[in-house]
Amino acid sequence: VQLQASGGGLVQAGGSLRLSCLASGRTFSSYAMGWFRQAPEKVREFVAAITWKGGVDNYAGSVEGRATISRDTAKNTVYLQMNNLKPEDTAVYFCGADRYGTTYFGQGTLVTVSS
Repeated sequence: VQLQASGGGLVQAGGSLRLSCLASGRTFSSYAMGWFRQAPEKVREFVAAITWKGGVDNYAGSVEGRATISRDTAKNTVYLQMNNLKPEDTAVYFCGADRYGTTYFGQGTLVTVSS
C-alpha cells in the first residue's frame, strides 16, 4: 500500500485547506481510509475516516462540523477539507488505510495554522 498525502501548508486561523491522499498498490474497496494527525510532542490522533465502498464517514469531536472527508474512487484519492482552522489544528497530517484492524500510513503533510 502506498499513500501519498499533499496539500498542507501555512494558513491563518479561520482559513481553509484541502488535503489529498493518493492511494495505490491495492484495490481499496474493502478498506476504510482515514486521516490522522500528530502535533509536536503529542501522540498521533484520529481525525476522520470514510469507507471506500459505501462512503460512510465519521469524525473526531475536535473537527466535527469543520472537516469533511470524501473520496474519489476513480482517482483513488481521499480528501480532507478543513474549514475554520484553528492554531490547535497545527500538526503533521497522515493518510491511513485500514483493513481488518491493520492500518497502513503514508508520509505526512504539515499543516501550520497561525493565530
